[in-house]
Amino acid sequence: MKKREEVKESLKWDLTRLFKDESEYQETLKEVKEGVARIVENYQGELDNPETILKCLKDYEEMMIKGHHLYTYAYLATSVDEANSENQERLMKIRMNFSNLMSQTSFIESEIKELDDEILDKVISKSENYQVYLGDLKRSKEYKLDSAVEKSLSALSPVLDAPQNIYNQAKLADLDFDKFEINGEEYPLSFVLFENEYQQEADTEVRRKAFEQFSKNLEDYKNTMASTYSTQIQKEKIMADMRGYDDIFEYLLFDQKVDRELYDRQIDLIMEKLAPHMRKYATHLKELYNLDKMTYADLKIPLDPDFEPEVTVEESKKYVEGALSALGEEYKDLVMKSYDERWVDFAQNKGKSTGGFCSTPYGVNSYILLSWTGLMSQVYTLVHELGHAGHFILSQQNNRLFEDRPSTYFVEAPSTINELLLTNYLIEQKDEPRFQRWALATMIGNTYYHNFVTHLLEAAYQREVYKLIDDDESIHAEKLNKLKKEVLEEFWGDAVEITDGAELTWMRQPHYYMGLYSYTYSAGLTVATAANQRIKEEGQQAVNDWINVLKAGGTKTPVELAKMAGVDITTAKPLNDTIDFIGESIDKIIELSGKIEK
Repeated sequence: MKKREEVKESLKWDLTRLFKDESEYQETLKEVKEGVARIVENYQGELDNPETILKCLKDYEEMMIKGHHLYTYAYLATSVDEANSENQERLMKIRMNFSNLMSQTSFIESEIKELDDEILDKVISKSENYQVYLGDLKRSKEYKLDSAVEKSLSALSPVLDAPQNIYNQAKLADLDFDKFEINGEEYPLSFVLFENEYQQEADTEVRRKAFEQFSKNLEDYKNTMASTYSTQIQKEKIMADMRGYDDIFEYLLFDQKVDRELYDRQIDLIMEKLAPHMRKYATHLKELYNLDKMTYADLKIPLDPDFEPEVTVEESKKYVEGALSALGEEYKDLVMKSYDERWVDFAQNKGKSTGGFCSTPYGVNSYILLSWTGLMSQVYTLVHELGHAGHFILSQQNNRLFEDRPSTYFVEAPSTINELLLTNYLIEQKDEPRFQRWALATMIGNTYYHNFVTHLLEAAYQREVYKLIDDDESIHAEKLNKLKKEVLEEFWGDAVEITDGAELTWMRQPHYYMGLYSYTYSAGLTVATAANQRIKEEGQQAVNDWINVLKAGGTKTPVELAKMAGVDITTAKPLNDTIDFIGESIDKIIELSGKIEK
């Protein structure tokens, strides 16, 4: 792996769009500190009438935007080079500064929550920009703590956020992987290489050996990571109890604005009804590759590796533009700016975070992290993250900071629908059996496997862990291994051998440090599947509805946003329809394989 400084600038994102240099960064930090001091001086103890509250919120919003820019800059710089001590120091300092600033301004929400509902309703009625935000504060009044406690919790945020930071350090900076050898040839190994390349390696011996070595090195860190994870969920349990929630699930779902029924349904139906379809797909892969058995290490192999096109960054433009044109010129032009303005970090380098993510600091542009491998799967990841980018930017253009982000239950819908649009585009390119099979298999292997299997199995496992912590049971590595293995065995049944090392999969994802997030991938994709079907059937009206959904941001609940898109998630129908669509696609793939073989 190259060091960060050895990577071409054209493959890196342009953080100067946030701050042109360290001097501007430090000057903005000074402005924020001074601005927060003025807010404390002018408003603390004075938030008892609509005019003062609304003026305070405007000043507070201005400082929060600048503060988020500072934090985002430090975080992004670190995410591409975790081993860089200068980046680490800047991030550590801004975390401390940010927690101090949040502690100083915690009185704002505390004082607003102390208001009688009659006064708070007057504030809401007079507000043009903060009605949803103020409504959310009113909704959370029953779970508020004493203002001094809230201030202390804000000040302690660097400590309370430590589990995720420790996990990232262990995973990206400290965890080292041994090379593995096959027939005298050595192969390098890292988190990025395994997850982005070896998992999809067509050579069975290389793939399985990579999995074996990868698992062996993970095993060495299981107790440290289990302790870190246990600390995270214990913190969440304590917070749930302190605030008076019935259980940890109610606490974690409260901000998502969905009830337990929607959460459990997403997991239970997929575990029951999708599993048979995916077992059939795994068996078909086994037959195509002529494998002795289907193991956990084989699940992400491409169906037709010889047909898999290699895609350069430049070539990816035609796929992105072709797919996302379906959402109209305004949307397409918005996301295509990502290339010229260098929103995307395509580089592969040592110390870089794995996977992909999109960060959109308010009023600037999005920043997307990838590790470009040249496979079509990376194009899917790119359009996925551009889905977040287009969503957040359109939302910010139409909403204020405190109301621009939707519930996490819905947040993956705008990203996953872009993956479906990419599949639509690919299928339209050529009416030939092998090409059609490849396009459908790419959709199953990337879009649905990733969101309805990988992340859903994380969620099913995570639910079992939270049940234990709610019952005050201890959490340790062996127990986590056992829970993960049981979930994998339940889903895959006799179709897949859950080989040694599969139980360590819980060590690979940062989602467990983000509350109940893993299940939202399948929730979002359920909405996306239904909305995509509407776009194919109804055309422009469905596109217009979807763009309006993106612009609505956080001003609607997940149920309301889905309804705007023509989807009723209060029933199981959209999820059952999505599972049926996956099953039909798999049957079509198998049918096409029969035609190709003949």
